[in-house]
Amino acid sequence: MNRATKLLRNTPSILSSSAIGGKKEGEGPLGDYFDKINEDAYMSTDTFEKGESQLQKQAVSHVLDKSGLQAENIDVMFGGDLLNQCVGTTFGIRDFGIPFLGIYGACSTMAEGLLLASLFVDGGYSQTAMAVTSSHFCTAERQYRFPLNYGGQRTPTSQWTATAGGALIVTERENPPFVRAVTIGKIVDLGVTDANNMGAAMAPAAYDTLSTFFKDTGKSPEDFDAIVTGDLGKVGSRILCELFERDNINIREKHKDCGMMIYDFDEQDVHAGGSGCGCAGSVLCGYFIPQLRSGSMKNILFAATGALMSPTVNQQGESIPGISHAVWISYDCCDKVPDIKFSKKG
Repeated sequence: MNRATKLLRNTPSILSSSAIGGKKEGEGPLGDYFDKINEDAYMSTDTFEKGESQLQKQAVSHVLDKSGLQAENIDVMFGGDLLNQCVGTTFGIRDFGIPFLGIYGACSTMAEGLLLASLFVDGGYSQTAMAVTSSHFCTAERQYRFPLNYGGQRTPTSQWTATAGGALIVTERENPPFVRAVTIGKIVDLGVTDANNMGAAMAPAAYDTLSTFFKDTGKSPEDFDAIVTGDLGKVGSRILCELFERDNINIREKHKDCGMMIYDFDEQDVHAGGSGCGCAGSVLCGYFIPQLRSGSMKNILFAATGALMSPTVNQQGESIPGISHAVWISYDCCDKVPDIKFSKKG
């Protein structure tokens, strides 16, 4: 056992996953990987917040349909979003009747949810566990910056909050992909105060968590098809690579950022890239998990990142703490791959 990194001895399976998007996400390069695209930003409701709850409801409904399970077959659900008190999740999943644990990791919420679901199943506390998350451009702008009708100018370092949701179901070991190990991140705060530069605030946390994983397990970037972050965007991705280069480690060829993948920078005005819980959640669930299930990819290290800020304390001059949690997802279970030997500090 290690303080931060946990090796999952029973390597639970990700049974199914679903990805839901909005109009802009459907027009991006990953549009074909979503299970459902909503053309209406309100999702047939009368407010953006109710619309975000629909993203969660749709993600849960689709992942259940794809798994062949019913809501009563799910032992526990971990879910969260960006809204105050995670109301997007609460009102989105309330009718399913699934035992629920609300979580908040900002844009790292899918990594946190998958981490917790995997630990619950691996430890024998659940046979099936679900993780779900979402974000919505209009709700995030209203809460963190300005309402859309204000017409505020976005800075070059700002990112576009994805209108998207993702859900997945973790079960006892069955078929690939398998969750092999997780690293619980710690809060890293280097004093960034600009709420329009989330990439700079989150990149140090991603570096800390990924470095911890590599040190704890003896693994290196070369052992993975992709090191997936979300959502650092242009600014944060550059900083992350430069931080590793100080250690003489090159991750540029392996690094993939969900915020860089979900939109077309030439055709869509997203400035520094995508962000939001739903960005990393939908790209993992819609793109990467099917690649792992088919064997097109063998190993990824998924390290979603979050800015643990509040608009109120940020306006009071507080800095923006970052967090990142890592999950090793593999086509092979532990029976086929030699065991990790933890570093001596574990």
